[in-house]
Formats: sequence, C-alpha cells, structure tokens
Amino acid sequence: MKQQSLRWVAMLAAIPLIIPTSMLAGTAVSAPDNKTQITASQPVEKGAPLPLHTIDGVGGILVTPTAYLVNTSERLGGFAGLPSASASFVGLDSKNIESLVVTETFLKRIEIGYAGSRFGLGSFDNAVYSAAGIHLTRSDVYMNTLNLRVQGLEESTYLPAITAAAQFKWNSGIDTVNNELGRALSSIGYKSDNGVDFTLTATKMIKEPFTLNRPLLLSAGVRFSKAAWLGYVGFGDTYHATVEANAAYSITDWLWLAGEFRQNDYPYTHGIAVNGYNLVKPESNWWTAGAAFILNNHTTATVGYGYFGNLLNSTVKYGWAAQIKYEF
Repeated sequence: MKQQSLRWVAMLAAIPLIIPTSMLAGTAVSAPDNKTQITASQPVEKGAPLPLHTIDGVGGILVTPTAYLVNTSERLGGFAGLPSASASFVGLDSKNIESLVVTETFLKRIEIGYAGSRFGLGSFDNAVYSAAGIHLTRSDVYMNTLNLRVQGLEESTYLPAITAAAQFKWNSGIDTVNNELGRALSSIGYKSDNGVDFTLTATKMIKEPFTLNRPLLLSAGVRFSKAAWLGYVGFGDTYHATVEANAAYSITDWLWLAGEFRQNDYPYTHGIAVNGYNLVKPESNWWTAGAAFILNNHTTATVGYGYFGNLLNSTVKYGWAAQIKYEF
C-alpha cells in the first residue's frame, strides 16, 4: 500500500511536466541559438466577478439571465475558466427559496451550470388542512436544474451579445403534494414534475457621457416554458412565450445597482378554491431591485427586494433576497 501511494504521488508530481506548454500561462521566446524557451509562468488577470447567478443557475441577476457568461477568464490555457459557486436566499413571508449554484464556462462561449434549490411551502399546509382536513407530508419541494448556454454572438460596437439556453428541470416532491391533494393539481392542468425551459437573451453595454461614462448593461429576452412558478409547482403540457428584461448600472467600481422584470404565464387553467379557501391562486409577474457589492475580484455580495405576487395560497406583495457568489 505504501509503494502504491508513492507511485500516485510521483504521478501527480509529474503532471506539470507533461501538460502541453499551450496550457501554461508562460510565453514562448526564441533564444540566440534558435531554441525555444519558456519564460516564467505569468498569472492571467482575473476580471470582476460578474454577472451574478440566478436562482435557476445561470449568469444573470436574481430571476432573469444576461447574455454574458460567468467567469470566462482564460486561466486554463484558453479552454476554460474556473468554476463559480453561489448561495442565494429569497424570503417570501412564510415561504422561501434557497438555491445553491455551480457554473463553469468553456471556450468563452459555452456555460454549463447546476442549481439545487428548495421551495419552502410555508403556510400552504395549514391552508390545505383548514380547507379539506388534509395534512401534507411535505413542507417543501426540491428543484434540480441543469443548464446549457451558448453565446452565439459576441458583443461588438453596434451589436449586443446573444445567448441561447436550455434549462432541464426536475422537481422532487410536487408529485407527492399533488397525490395528497387528491390530484387537484392535475385537474387544473398539471402534467409532469419535469420540463425544459428555452431562453434567448441579448445584452448590450452602454458607456457614454449620458451614463456619466459608467457601464450600463441592458438585457432583454424571451422564454419558452411550461413551468408554474419556475417549476416549483410543476409543469403543464403547453409551452408559453414570456418576456424578461434587466438593467444594471455601475455606480462605482465596487457597487452596482440592478433591476429586473420577469413575466410569468400561468400554465394551468385556473386556481383552486375549497370551502372558501384559495389554495392555489394564478401566478403573477415578478420584479426585483437590488445592489451588488464587489468585495474583491472573486467575491460578490448582493441584497435585493422585489414583488412576487401570488404564491400558491398566499399573496406575497414584497420579498427580499440575498446572495453570496465566489469565482475561483
């Protein structure tokens, strides 16, 4: 066992010797004898840790994406940047969302990401018991989201960056809730605990005298989805097209202000009311505003406030959000 361990150590130690020189940050120069030499490796400068992560697991604000990808710094020989990770919390009165996200960008054009999030149902169980005498066995549901984004057009002087994405979502828990409700969600159009969102997003940076020569980022996009409340309450059987947009402005090098709007097209036929209790109210559009603090070239801390409207049985006029994000 000891000899095997030593062999592993030797193999790991040899890795820097067998990595192609193109994967290193050093520069090739010609010596007087025309033999190529490699100068000392130079670290690649890390840019600001923007954009943020959405709770769905892509680069953006809180609930809407930008066309910019996350951590595109070419620090692995031009092939990839390094991973980015974040933790977000959204307080929605008795309900809440927690989301953990990891993303990685390749060739400065392809971003893959995973979001594992929890939606706390809050007062929904008490409302169901009051209306129908049923106690749910679940107080939350979990969403697994795998994202693939491709930037098809790089930003230029006159054209925005344009990015297309597919988000593969699977909800762990909503089937159980539906069954315990006597298939009530199915009666209004619930079809599945999984679905795929498709998005197309454009982003353009403006830096002109009227913006005080500070960066202003404007994004707009379209989404095709079957999801109810991002998929936290399942998926219907018909795609609906919705619009979303956001703006972010750099007050200083370390402080950004942002706002966003997300249209939500309720995929079910109507709500659910039992014995005078509204258990499921049709979905509302969302908007948020917030501030992002750049703590250093790796870390951002964000706080936000927004309108979320109807969430199952309750109407959440306003909620708050916080995120910490780290780029390696």
